[in-house]
Amino acid sequence: MDSTIASASQALAAGNPFDAMNLVALRDDAPALALRGIAMAQIGDLVRAKSLLREAVRAFGPQDRVAQARCVVAETEIALATRDLGWSTKRLDAARKTLDTHHDHANAALARHIELRRQLLLGQLDHVEQALSEIDTTPYPPALKASHELVIAGVRMRRLQTQSARQALVRAARYARQSGIPGLMAETEDTALVLNTPAARLITSGRERLILLEEVEALLASRSLVVDACRYDVRLGDTTISLAQRPLLFTLIRILSEAWPNDISRDVLIEQTFRTKYADDTHRVRLRVEIGRLRKLLKELLDIEATSRGFVLVPGQDQEVAVLARPVEERHGSLLALLADGQAWSSSTLAAALGASQRTVQRALDTLAAAGKVQSFGHGRTCRWLLPSIPAFTTTLLLPAPLPGD
Repeated sequence: MDSTIASASQALAAGNPFDAMNLVALRDDAPALALRGIAMAQIGDLVRAKSLLREAVRAFGPQDRVAQARCVVAETEIALATRDLGWSTKRLDAARKTLDTHHDHANAALARHIELRRQLLLGQLDHVEQALSEIDTTPYPPALKASHELVIAGVRMRRLQTQSARQALVRAARYARQSGIPGLMAETEDTALVLNTPAARLITSGRERLILLEEVEALLASRSLVVDACRYDVRLGDTTISLAQRPLLFTLIRILSEAWPNDISRDVLIEQTFRTKYADDTHRVRLRVEIGRLRKLLKELLDIEATSRGFVLVPGQDQEVAVLARPVEERHGSLLALLADGQAWSSSTLAAALGASQRTVQRALDTLAAAGKVQSFGHGRTCRWLLPSIPAFTTTLLLPAPLPGD
């Protein structure tokens, strides 16, 4: 490695892409192409960065497998940043093994963490936790230690383990400061905001207020019966009954829960559940049938009693009924939750993260775009979607990951 390339590498490692660019801007040999690609990525021109890294892979050739592997890792990290999660995991794994074989353990660890962050975005928390438990971060440089702690924090927030998430974020902030990389410090600060931003609405006894993630965690651990309008289930302690496939029954239990401890009239239940203002005897019969089905499903958690004018929930002794609702009610909330990270996503990646078909996701995106809630740029395979502005609340509860007890 000549002195110019060495100096440019040191500048990039310190988070100074412009200094690195000044050193290699006029060179087109393989090492310079790779460094220019990484510098462009740090500046924010990710399209040009990916192109330069691919040129570098070709320029290095098979005789320099380590350099090629490093370029593959850098290219994959850019793909992660652009939320293009359809890369070949085999290619990344092969690059990681090459780096490990040639004792470049730092870049091998970076490759592993890129895959972990991809799995985190896709909601594969069990895989991520298993991998994290097998990693010893002692020899890592500060920047990689910060990335490791950010992955831990991401898992803990999705598991609603907020105290553990805060501790991981404190460690991540300390390592980010030690690294001296501005982008990493900013990412750590942005992630920490999630814990201090309203995550849901709590409705109980006719009152409503916004609550943080740690309050959601405390609510689910309490003796309250929780009607979760984010996951469409009913929870009490370790017992969870899902109504995601029974939307009408969930609508009924939510209406009854929001009215608790008071009863609610049959006419209101019919109007809001069946979406009609013109109730007749057939609607009243149908309401009795659906109430019977709901009572049978939830008999382990509470009772539903008839009153002179309607129905009322009867929870256990000294138990409260609480509704956990989204900060803003939105039909396509899960899509907005993924887009809320401020990155530009492709429709195929959104479909993979949600476990839905790309056609379904595209229709939802078109609906949201028509309402001005999302916007796109690019065409065809380069089309990306993002939010016009970052919401003033966290959408963690809507991300594709199981909550405690699921």
